Amino acid sequence: MSKKKKHEDHEEHIDETWLIPYADLLTLLLALFIILFASSQVDSKKYDSIMRSLNNAFTGGEAPFAMSNMVPINDAGNSTKNNNKSQNPPPKEESKTDSQLAAKLQKEEKDLKELKQSMDAYIKENNMSEQLTTKLDNEKLTITISDRALFDSGSATIKQESQKLAVSMSNLLGRYPGYEVQVAGHTDNIPIRRADFETNWDLSAKRAVNFMKILLNNSKIEPASYSSIGFGEYRPIAENDTTEGRAKNRRVEVNILRNIKKTDEIAK
Repeated sequence: MSKKKKHEDHEEHIDETWLIPYADLLTLLLALFIILFASSQVDSKKYDSIMRSLNNAFTGGEAPFAMSNMVPINDAGNSTKNNNKSQNPPPKEESKTDSQLAAKLQKEEKDLKELKQSMDAYIKENNMSEQLTTKLDNEKLTITISDRALFDSGSATIKQESQKLAVSMSNLLGRYPGYEVQVAGHTDNIPIRRADFETNWDLSAKRAVNFMKILLNNSKIEPASYSSIGFGEYRPIAENDTTEGRAKNRRVEVNILRNIKKTDEIAK
């Protein structure tokens, strides 16, 4: 009877060994959810803190978790942003460059307009509107001087009474340094018949050089910024079929070139 009773007590005992693997499974699931949750957060500091806590809880120290190759989303985003910053110039720098260019263009526009106004005032004061004209466009300021205001017919020597004009113009140009100045000579298409000038090219070039020399007498002018050229009869601004047209073509042009070319035409 005792043996039978003892056997029955053993059969009524509940086997609880399954709780251990079940608890381990729950712990692993909990750890997995914590890792997934932590890796989805934008705070990398919290992620690192959780990983260290898990390492200590499961292994008592450093473990494979510490060598994890997982990259927090926030860090990956920062990495992408940093790469983009290194490839593209910062907008602030571009704005600064644009601002500097705009300031230079504004100063250049101011200089050339003031120079044109000063030259126009000189022309009006000396009643020379038929001999001198000015024009400001998107490339340069051009001061056009009729040949009769400077030279005798067929000559490259500047008339004594006309040297005052060159000196006055030189003084005005000296106020605005930093610009390239080109002095260009032009003629009509009538062949020249003088022993000292073989062609109209020679005449136009010599006239340009002689006028430039007077401009350079001003100590404020930097010679390296000045040049002269002779175009002869090949850059006419009027027809050579009439006396009036040929008179317009015989000229000296002083071109003050822009450092910054404008895309939009400036009001004349």
